[in-house]
Amino acid sequence: MKTVEAEPKAAEPGLEFVPLSVPEIKGNEWEYVKECLDTGWVSSVGSYVERFEQMVASQAGTKYAVATVNGTSALHISLLVAGVQPEDEVLVSTLTFIAPVNAIRYAGAWPVFIDAEPNYWQMDPERVAHFLEQECKWGNGELRNRKTGRRVSAIIPVHGLGHPADVEPIIAVARKYGLKVIEDSTEALGAAYRGKSPGSWGDIGTFSFNGNKIITTGGGGMIVTDREDWAKKAKYLTTQAKDDPIEYIHGEVGYNYRLVNVLAAIGCAQMELLESYVAKKRSIAARYARGLADVSGLTLMREAAWAESTYWMYTVLVEPGAFGMSSRKLLKALESQKIQTRPLWQPIHLSPAHKGAQQLSLPVAEHLADHALSLPCSISLSESAQDRVIAAIAAAANSGSH
Repeated sequence: MKTVEAEPKAAEPGLEFVPLSVPEIKGNEWEYVKECLDTGWVSSVGSYVERFEQMVASQAGTKYAVATVNGTSALHISLLVAGVQPEDEVLVSTLTFIAPVNAIRYAGAWPVFIDAEPNYWQMDPERVAHFLEQECKWGNGELRNRKTGRRVSAIIPVHGLGHPADVEPIIAVARKYGLKVIEDSTEALGAAYRGKSPGSWGDIGTFSFNGNKIITTGGGGMIVTDREDWAKKAKYLTTQAKDDPIEYIHGEVGYNYRLVNVLAAIGCAQMELLESYVAKKRSIAARYARGLADVSGLTLMREAAWAESTYWMYTVLVEPGAFGMSSRKLLKALESQKIQTRPLWQPIHLSPAHKGAQQLSLPVAEHLADHALSLPCSISLSESAQDRVIAAIAAAANSGSH
C-alpha cells in the first residue's frame, strides 16, 4: 500500500477551497441571455424554450421533449400523463434524492421502495421482479399488492450518480404486467445504456438542470417521450391547462410548471458543451481511480460493460475497519482541509417524510448510504486540486491506522 507519513492537520492559511460540484459557465450563456434581455423575451414564451426542447430530445433520442420549471415538476407531470391514479402504487429506487418519491405523493399515489444492487448501486431488477411476481396478485386486468390491496401502476428507476440502471429487465417485467416505466434520468444526461440514452428506454423520461447537474439552467427540467399524445398532454398540464389561445378557459386543473425563455437560453448554451463536460467528468473519474487504487478500505465506482457513465458525482465507499475511519469522519477530516464532500441521500424508506409507506428490507441501500462519500468533481476541477483531494484521503487513511 502506498503510504503518506504526514498526519492530517489543520488547513494551511490561504489554502484554496475545493467545492464538491459547481456550475461551469463558459459558453454562449451571456450572449443568449443578453438576446433575451434585449428583445424582452424573458418569460414563458420565446424561441429558446423550443430550441432547448429540441436539443434535449435529440440528445435523449426521443421524438418529443417538454421543458419544465424543475426536475420534480417533470416527474409529477410524467406520473399524471402515464395514468398513475390516487391510491396507486409506484415502485421507485430507495437510494435516490427525495424528488421522485415526493412526486409520487403529489399524484396521490404511494411509493414501494426497491433496494439497490451492490455492484453499480442502481435499482435492483431482481428485487423488482420478485416484488411484482411474489408479493403482488394479478386479476381483472391489473396487478395489486397482496399486502395493501393497492393497484401497482408504474415503476420509476432512477439512474443514480451518472451510471444507468439496468432497465431492460425492469421494462420486460413491467410490460408483462402492463406497468408504465418512468425513467428519472436526471443524473445521467450524456450517459449511455446499451448504446442508447437513459430516458429513451421506458415510456417517458425526465431530466433536471439544477446547479450541480452535468448541465444547468439554474433550475429547470425536461420531459422526454416518443408518445405525441403524452407530450401534448404534458405541455397542456404544465401551462395551466389553458384550452383557448385567446380566452381564459381551462378544462382541468393545470400547473404553472413552465420553463422561462431566459433559463432555456442558458440551457441551450450548456447543451452545446455537453459532450466536453461528460468527457471531463469521465477524465476526473479515471484520475481518481488511478490515484485512490492503493488506498485500503475504499471501494471505487464501477462501470458496467453495458454502460457508459457520466460519473456525475464521483463517489467512493469507505469501510471503517480497513480504512481507519468512517465516511462521516473522513468528511470532517477533508472539511478541515477545505475540501468539500457529501454523503449520499438517506434511503427514502428511512425518511420521516415517507414513514407511511410500506416498509421492506433494503439492506444494500442502507449499507451504501452509511459508507458512501461523494468527492469534488466539478468540471472546472484542476489536476492540482484533485491531487490535493487524493493526498488528503490517503493521509486520512494513514492517520486512521495508527
